[in-house]
Amino acid sequence: MARTPLDLDDLVEHWTLLKDEQGLVSGKRSATRLGFAVVLKFYTQYGRFPRGRFELPGEAVEFVARQVQVPAAELDAYEWSGRTVEYHRAQIRGHLGFRECSVADADKLTGWLAEHVACKERRPEQVRVELLARCRTESIEPPTPGRCDRIVGAALRVAEETLTARISARLTVESTERIVALVVGADQEDDAVPGTSEGEDGPPVLGKIKEAPGNVSLETMLTEIDKLLAVRAVGLPADLFTDVAPKVVAGWRARAAVESPSHLRTHPLPLRVTLLAALLHEREREITDTLVELLISTVHRIGVRAEKKVTEQLVNAFKKVSGKENILFKLAEASIGEPEGTVREVVYPAVSGGERTLRELVHEFKTRGPVYRRTVQTTLKASYTNHYRRELIKLLDVLEFRSSNHTHRPVIEALALVARYAAAGNTTYYPLGETVPVHKAMGGDWAEVVHRTDKRGRRRAVRMVYEVVAFQALRDQLKCKEIWVVGADKWRNPDEDLPQDFAEGREANYRELRKPLDAAVFVDELRGQMTTELTLLNDRMPKLGWLDIAERKSGAIRLTPAEAQSEPRNLRRIKNEVQRRWGVVPPIDMLKEAVLRTGCLDAGTSVSGGGSLSAEVLAERLLLVLQSEIVS
Repeated sequence: MARTPLDLDDLVEHWTLLKDEQGLVSGKRSATRLGFAVVLKFYTQYGRFPRGRFELPGEAVEFVARQVQVPAAELDAYEWSGRTVEYHRAQIRGHLGFRECSVADADKLTGWLAEHVACKERRPEQVRVELLARCRTESIEPPTPGRCDRIVGAALRVAEETLTARISARLTVESTERIVALVVGADQEDDAVPGTSEGEDGPPVLGKIKEAPGNVSLETMLTEIDKLLAVRAVGLPADLFTDVAPKVVAGWRARAAVESPSHLRTHPLPLRVTLLAALLHEREREITDTLVELLISTVHRIGVRAEKKVTEQLVNAFKKVSGKENILFKLAEASIGEPEGTVREVVYPAVSGGERTLRELVHEFKTRGPVYRRTVQTTLKASYTNHYRRELIKLLDVLEFRSSNHTHRPVIEALALVARYAAAGNTTYYPLGETVPVHKAMGGDWAEVVHRTDKRGRRRAVRMVYEVVAFQALRDQLKCKEIWVVGADKWRNPDEDLPQDFAEGREANYRELRKPLDAAVFVDELRGQMTTELTLLNDRMPKLGWLDIAERKSGAIRLTPAEAQSEPRNLRRIKNEVQRRWGVVPPIDMLKEAVLRTGCLDAGTSVSGGGSLSAEVLAERLLLVLQSEIVS
């Protein structure tokens, strides 16, 4: 990867010899003088010695060479091994206050990493970065790469042992036994039990817990409920991983998910228990999220299917009657002309089509407006009662819904009422002494359906309709996070999205986010930015030659067609090469498929930063692949 050239500011800041450093250099000559100077400045900047001439930027060498009055080419004669360079290194360490990493230093660094870094960060490369930063803080010369790897590995191991011992100690004896039982087996052959997930040789319970959910259906909902109950049966404490970094728990979960039970059994008990507990903990949150999404999808599906069913029924019978005003005039004229006549003799002949047209007109009125909505609601209630109710009621038993907003408490109370009378049989209404919570979803079109007058003239809530409305209100409030679910991840309490100490460090947090503490200031800044950008857009658009905005039937905005661009040179070469080999000119889809199947973008060169490739570069790489016989 190409190195970014140093500018003058970088050279002055990092490669200028100070007065005390000039005193160290003054007693040396020629290549030794220049080599000592550049090594000194390199160590001052990076906290370590360069591994060779290749690590020294050419601009820096030239800059230092002018200061010590030695030609830059003399650096080639500097020896990077031997007694001279070791003496120079000792001088530099003594001058800067650094020391070589001793055994005691390595042990101290390992303990510090285990306590402050490895317990939160499990990626070795990131722990290594913290190790080098700590060495610089402690004025310790970084160890060799191999020794760094050993220190990092030891810190990760110590941190894991500490964490797993702490986690396993929080579990009760009964919970530990249930967790261990998930992977218990006499031998590899005995573990192969039908019903486990693909690639799994463990008991059905663990395999079932690991399985991904199926499509949205009632069967999937029942399966996920069984999984959730199986996980909860283990009895994990709610605060088991409270003080453990989420990325660490996620790493344990991923590790337990891919390891076979026979492999898990080889781990020490604390590690084995912790890995499986992390898997169960994360799966409980994932399954809870899945159940919430199934609830939302199911309630939505009930309404959509009801509307579709009613629409299909009404469309077949619906026929729009035209000329309603003319019909009304003719009916009025005929009625006034012969007020004593009968409807069949006077009214029917006055309308084209007679009785049939009038019947169609009446039917059209009945199939529109509130009548249609009531028909949909009645169909929805029947679909819910006969098919969906049993599974949705079961969700109320396994999911706990809460809200931090008192405005939406009636929905929570409505769900509690539904759960209390879930097994009330064929009871049409809620008991007279029962308080029926009222929420917003009960208004509008549902108002006349939810409440009905009984035989004694009392206005009462219809139980099944009330349940439908309660679930619809729950769906709407879940989607906007006004209601959340205990034990979920995606659908968790929105207050948990912020760090627990966010309020205490509000000023520091806002400063780091670069946002003002005053909401009015934030709104004013945002409004100013939007006003500026919209004004700029409004001023620039009329001056664009390729854009025309005017009132026209085909659309107000019209763009000038872009000119065709010339075909990339390398793309023509690819086509010629393929035509030479296959005898046909390849379409662009064929070339794209060749790119995907051969992985030629990886085979050519690597691109850092994840940027997109131009057509010219892509064509060049595909041409290289073709020429190297990857595509034959």
